[in-house]
Amino acid sequence: MSDVILLNILSKKFENFKKESKKILSKQETSKSRIISLDSSYKKLSELSLKQDELLRQSLRCVEEELFRAAHVMSWASFMDFIEDKIMEKIGNLKKIRPKWGIKDITDLRENVPEYQIISVLKDLNICSKNEVKAFHGLLNKRNECAHPSDYFPDLNQSLGYISEIIGRIKKLQ
Repeated sequence: MSDVILLNILSKKFENFKKESKKILSKQETSKSRIISLDSSYKKLSELSLKQDELLRQSLRCVEEELFRAAHVMSWASFMDFIEDKIMEKIGNLKKIRPKWGIKDITDLRENVPEYQIISVLKDLNICSKNEVKAFHGLLNKRNECAHPSDYFPDLNQSLGYISEIIGRIKKLQ
């Protein structure tokens, strides 16, 4: 058997070993390999823009590097981009419901309306329920704790849970 063929066989066996070991390790509470199971959930999402996709990928990379606060911020940014796109699909209704906002395009929405209010208008636009709006406000609060000086330092489990919830919320709104 030639060295090249042997090297290819060993390389494939090593890749299979890595996959299997990550699958086993992903069941351990403090293992970074747990990201794999979240990544598989993430792959089930559809209709994400390139920007939303990249922001969620960056969030997962932050977790891999143990930048847990940054992971919260990045996943929230993806969620808000998704929500703002949903709102812009109903811009005509938004102008009727909130005429004082004077929104002409997505840039106006992002630059002139606080995130809390953007989330609040979701119920009025029939994008989600009152309970979902409350949950989104809770996610915003958690993001704020991570984005601004605070005593909140999430760990791996909290970060994976936050990202998982963001992914689940996006999936439901799709």
